[in-house]
Amino acid sequence: MASLESTPHPIRLLLVDDHEIFLLGLQTLFSRVPSIRVLGEARTAATALSEALRLTPDVVLMSLRLPDGTGVESCREIRAVCPNTKVLFLSSYQDDEALLAATFAGASGYLQKQIDHIALTVAVEAVANGQSVVDPQITTAVLDGMRTLSSSSEKDAPVKLSPQQKRVLALLAEGKTNKEIAQALKLADKTVANYVHHIFQKIHVTRRSQATAYYLRPSPNRAKLP
Repeated sequence: MASLESTPHPIRLLLVDDHEIFLLGLQTLFSRVPSIRVLGEARTAATALSEALRLTPDVVLMSLRLPDGTGVESCREIRAVCPNTKVLFLSSYQDDEALLAATFAGASGYLQKQIDHIALTVAVEAVANGQSVVDPQITTAVLDGMRTLSSSSEKDAPVKLSPQQKRVLALLAEGKTNKEIAQALKLADKTVANYVHHIFQKIHVTRRSQATAYYLRPSPNRAKLP
């Protein structure tokens, strides 16, 4: 990957991860990069939000899993209160569901922690300059899965979902968790879990990413809100 032109001022970066050694490694890495300045770090979702509000960084480099919540929800909260701050995820897992959820939450990038230091630096620079970056392996896996589901679904008979099931599916496709869906629709968590289970059965999928692909596919049979 070719390096981007340096920005007029150092990119202001906030690091979010619950592993001390990993944070130390990132601090050491970016201390050697003139185009990037680390403003601070956070180890929980709550601290990430408060530090983002206090520091208003250009980019938040964030873990997907945090001890007090998900990085996806934290991303959504940070983007809501700091719209000019970009979020770049670093994950230990090749997780297509997480990628879709992160995208709907407003993240600008999703990379695996196995990335080398040069590629990570370029990714932070790219995100700060308004670009989006995603690990090519994850992108390929997600797109292949969506294409397969779309082509196979075109042969199926139209699926009939109840109005409430359509609402649940729409929120699920936005990357919301069962708990968030329950809060939005004023339902019990268990009720939402049952809705999701029955929706999966009706549209013949087993994963949330597949349900999202079903909802987004360009087909007249796609379930829509009434």
